[in-house]
This record gives sequence, C-alpha cells and structure tokens, in this order.
Amino acid sequence: MAPPGRRAARLQLAGAALTGAVAGFSASRLAANARAYCDAGWEAGGKFELSFEMLFLVPGCAALALVLALLTRRLPLPVRAAAILAVLAAVVVWYFAVRGTLDGYPGDSGLCGTDNVPPWWPAWLPS
Repeated sequence: MAPPGRRAARLQLAGAALTGAVAGFSASRLAANARAYCDAGWEAGGKFELSFEMLFLVPGCAALALVLALLTRRLPLPVRAAAILAVLAAVVVWYFAVRGTLDGYPGDSGLCGTDNVPPWWPAWLPS
C-alpha cells in the first residue's frame, strides 16, 4: 500500500488528467455547437469531422494537464490548479476560434454573421 502522501499525489495527477480530458471533450462539443448554430461546415455541426479530431484532442489535453501537474508539483495546490485550468481554458478558446468559427463559410442559418461566430459567444473572447 502506498504511503498517504504518494496516494494523494497520484490522485492529483489523475484529477489533472481527467480535467484535461473533460476540457478536450468540451472544446470539441463547443466547436460543434457553434457550427451547428451558424450552419457552417459541410454537415450539421461538423460532428463527423470533429469527432475524428476528438480522438487526438481529448488525450492531448489530458497529457497537457498531466505534464503541467508534474511541472508545477512543488507549488501549492491552489496555484497548481489555477495554472492548469488557465492553460486548459486557453486551449478551449483557441480551439473554438480555429475550428468552431469557419470565417467566410457560407452558413445559411441567418443567425450568425459572415464570420460564423454565434451571438452567444462573448465578444471579449477571441474567435
């Protein structure tokens, strides 16, 4: 049986990896919902296309969170968590801006402009 300190460290690493996987999945779903709302992409929401990217995005974000947790292991837990969440949030926003908004694609839902950014996306975030 592992000592309590080592067990806590393993749980923290597992939590970081799980948080990264959830962030990757959320990024994919957010992009698909934006595409479906604006009717941008060659099929409704790009779900078929984005599901293949999710095969790399979910484990990639999990690995990124795991590496960040290992690099920041000497910092206090709240600082570690904030750093990991900040980087994962930046990845989600970047993925939305790159894959969720197809600038110039002729979407015909009438709900979005030519930039295919849905009106529910905050204007202060990049897209």
